[in-house]
Amino acid sequence: MHRLNPKYIRIAVIVFVSLLIVLIIGGAVAYSKREALLQKVISKAKSKAKTDYNLDVKIGSAHFTGFSTVAFTDITVVPEQRDSLLTIKTFGVSVKLLPLIFGNVKLADVNLQDGHLNLTSKKGVRNFDFLFKKKKDSTSTKSKIDLAELSNNLVNEVLYKIPDNLNLKNFATTFADDSNNVRVVIPTAIIKDGDLKSTFNINNNESIWHFDGKMHPSDKNIDIRLYADGKKVELPFIEKKFRLKFNFDTLTTKLVKVEHSSGETKIYAYTSVRNMLINHPALSSNNIVVPQASMDANLFVGENYVSVDSSSVIRLKDIVANPYIKYTLRPNKIYELKLHTGWIDAQNIWNSFPQGMFESLEGMKVSGKLNYKLNFYLDATKPDDLIFDSRLDKDNFKILAYGKTDFDKLNHEFVYTPYEKGQPMPSRTIGPSNSNYTPLENISPDLRNAVMTAEDPSFYRNHGFVEESLRKSIVTDFKEKKFKRGGSTISMQLVKNAFLSRQKTLARKIEETLIVWTIENTGIMTKNRMLEVYFNIIEWGRNVYGIGEASHYYFAKSPSQLTLGESIYLASIVPNPKKGLYAFLSDGSLNPRLHGYFNLIGRLMAKNGLTNPDTSAYGFYTVRLKESLRPAPSVDTNPAVVDSLMKQTGDDDQTGIVPIPVEPAPEEEKKPGFFKRLFGGGKKDTTKTETVDTAELNKQRLKDQKKEQKRLEKERRKLLHERGLL
Repeated sequence: MHRLNPKYIRIAVIVFVSLLIVLIIGGAVAYSKREALLQKVISKAKSKAKTDYNLDVKIGSAHFTGFSTVAFTDITVVPEQRDSLLTIKTFGVSVKLLPLIFGNVKLADVNLQDGHLNLTSKKGVRNFDFLFKKKKDSTSTKSKIDLAELSNNLVNEVLYKIPDNLNLKNFATTFADDSNNVRVVIPTAIIKDGDLKSTFNINNNESIWHFDGKMHPSDKNIDIRLYADGKKVELPFIEKKFRLKFNFDTLTTKLVKVEHSSGETKIYAYTSVRNMLINHPALSSNNIVVPQASMDANLFVGENYVSVDSSSVIRLKDIVANPYIKYTLRPNKIYELKLHTGWIDAQNIWNSFPQGMFESLEGMKVSGKLNYKLNFYLDATKPDDLIFDSRLDKDNFKILAYGKTDFDKLNHEFVYTPYEKGQPMPSRTIGPSNSNYTPLENISPDLRNAVMTAEDPSFYRNHGFVEESLRKSIVTDFKEKKFKRGGSTISMQLVKNAFLSRQKTLARKIEETLIVWTIENTGIMTKNRMLEVYFNIIEWGRNVYGIGEASHYYFAKSPSQLTLGESIYLASIVPNPKKGLYAFLSDGSLNPRLHGYFNLIGRLMAKNGLTNPDTSAYGFYTVRLKESLRPAPSVDTNPAVVDSLMKQTGDDDQTGIVPIPVEPAPEEEKKPGFFKRLFGGGKKDTTKTETVDTAELNKQRLKDQKKEQKRLEKERRKLLHERGLL
């Protein structure tokens, strides 16, 4: 074993002592100059706040009270020409020295007393709009942001600003806009040795909230819960502002760990909620209560993506599922969503439905197992290549007993009460005791085939859903940036009419889907029975329900006597039944612009062997509305205004072929009155001495109509292709 040369030991000692002396001298100089340095830093910060954000920052006094502790008094922050934003009477803060050496400001102790954060937004003027001010880019090209680095830095910044020890007293936050006022006062908030205790007074004792738990920001470990004294945690401001009612008993949040390696930041967190209540008109007409829900959320952030990893777990009472969500920003925006549950006892799924969300399914007893899978992939630059696969597999699934709703009622005579705008219409008996009730075999085959061709061509082959139709609906909605079309089959329309309210809510749509799946996968009804009830229950006009009423109402004949032309017409109004009469001219004949629609539906029927090929528009010229319903003759026979009324859409759940897309009527010098708009008519001829060659005018109109029919037929074929009907 070699001994160290004493010469080298002496050199090392000399170097160490020299460095120590330099540090001591430097520290002494810095210590003696620290007050001056502090004032310089404060002055620079004030100047920056004024220049960059138009904030007037004032500090009564600022000085060191310890080696690394600074005390401030009388702090005020006022945005230019805005209400005062922040006032603090006393504020003391100390930082940890070791992280400071490496350039990180880590708070050690914070003491704050008598503070007030005042947020206002009145008549469009906000005293906090500086937060949304974008800094000017001084370079001609912007560098791409590395999301992994950004998220890791952001997490560290937030955690570093949570002090190891906190003593806060009497801090108020207020928010006021043109219609709301919210005041939250924190009498005390203490962090000591990693234990958090705090109290929040909401709107002058309207509610008392508590945050407590463990805070170990240095270890990136946080475990806190939020609850209220003797009641739920409520957010009345949210309800008033957004019509969203939301409350819960206890909310628990945990930050388990944060890792950053190989260009990816991984954030492991957990959250749970007990007895959560939520209600919004777009979600449900009832309060939805979730007794227990939780999620292990493993958030992975890469250079150009954010994802919830498939190792994450969602628990909704007895339902356990693994989600995968990924949003890629570059080079293309890509949306990915996967979800799978594995095989779960069916009754556990039914028991786990949130209370008040699916009333028709409440109390139902089932057996067997179910497994749900979802695969969704959308590249924003290639929406037509959307991947959408949603399926619920069953294993020996059976219904043991019905709950609130007996789905078997459709197999027998029952009373149906339609609703219009939430108000009940006269009830109808769906069965033989009603003289207008029509068995399926007594409905014209042409009508059955025309409606199925337009609404659900694969009705007898599908199981209540047409996945391709749903896929194309998503693509269309994405392209149009709005919910333009749905994907309802005849089975879905039947369930909606027979069992559900007409309110357009997310809960109702999901409930509709579950009921359809249940009926189609348990053999509750035959396809023939479903079609028979469908024809006898759906709306065909204002207060006209069922094909028995509809055939007499429009044509004074029974459903068995309907011709091919009359059948195609009735199929055309299923999506918009209240606009049905607008399709007719004063002599009872159809608007010429429906000609292309008849050819299209007729040819589709002929292609599938449901009727014979026809060169006369498949009965278009033979359709005549019964005389008592015909509109009064209009001054001008131009039907453009009538068409514009027909174009109006009805229930967005219907996915049948809309009557005919038309160009808007030419703008008139004077807006026509109601009856003028109802029965049509262009601009009146105000030149009394001008004569018109009637024959030449009719010839030109016929030429224009033929040209328009070709254009509309081309559009209709495109529409049908999108819907998977061609």
